[in-house]
Amino acid sequence: MRFASPWYLLLLVPLAGLLWLELRKRRGAVLFSDTSFLAAHAGRGAWHRRIAVFLTFSSLLLMVLALARPQRGRVLEQTEAKGVDIMLCLDVSETMSFPDFRPDRLSAAKQRAREFIARRPGDRFGLVIFAAGSMVQCPLTGDRALLDAIIDRLAVGTIDPRATAVGMGLASAVNRIKGSRTKDKVIVLLTDGLNNSGEIDPVTAARVAQSYGIKVYCIGVGSQGPVTVMVNTIFGPQPQQVRLDLDMKTLDEVAAITGGQSFLATDDEGLRVIYDEIDAMEPTTYKVNRHTVYSERAQLFLVPAALLFLLSLLFTAVIMRKLP
Repeated sequence: MRFASPWYLLLLVPLAGLLWLELRKRRGAVLFSDTSFLAAHAGRGAWHRRIAVFLTFSSLLLMVLALARPQRGRVLEQTEAKGVDIMLCLDVSETMSFPDFRPDRLSAAKQRAREFIARRPGDRFGLVIFAAGSMVQCPLTGDRALLDAIIDRLAVGTIDPRATAVGMGLASAVNRIKGSRTKDKVIVLLTDGLNNSGEIDPVTAARVAQSYGIKVYCIGVGSQGPVTVMVNTIFGPQPQQVRLDLDMKTLDEVAAITGGQSFLATDDEGLRVIYDEIDAMEPTTYKVNRHTVYSERAQLFLVPAALLFLLSLLFTAVIMRKLP
């Protein structure tokens, strides 16, 4: 809230002076030879007078505030961005539920992806997931709230989790981003396995990405040693040691073909550092123009001022039986 004509607020000074004079003004007196009757039937004249003064001066106060033109502002933003179009390509196969990351691989990947998106307000993002097949979850968009909600709902089992079609996931991401008119197009591929399903292998998909000028950053996730997981047996859930089955050689080749880089994250902190490195290697520039549109709010003071003034007239005429 602001006042467009604040000089009118100086009227509050004489208004305060008038109030002071009114409260100190002495009433006229009439001499009576015997005041015992008046003492026995004391009236409420003093209180009536105070109420009338309060109503009148409250009304005048609100009128002065209305004269000062109170306004409420609404900030409008226009973003001029020279950003990057980025497709996130995320593995949701069964092994992404392994607990060697906190609390598991998929949860850590989702959290780091959200942080990465939040740091780049000038970019558009999309999302493809893959396991035994691939599925587009979100096309390129600048709607951060929508993308964050979609990422939050991702879970192992969205697609048949018993295989890993890395090539199909990458091909789907390429297909969704290839038509972008943005100069810089990037795919961030995250997986913890090797390609063992699908009709397209990762290297072939990488060559297609290269032909469209799409850069692919590959992230392999998983601890270097064996991971203890619970496996259902006839005796109930039993712990079992499972070793990382990650094809970093293919990820290195995919990144090299497209001009990107490949990384190995062995814990969730390492994954955070990798996203920081990708963020630094793909700079984005944007400019935000802000301007404020103000709307008049004098009616917020004028309406109660008019009501109080009318009430003071009625009180004076009806209760005090005095003409204004």
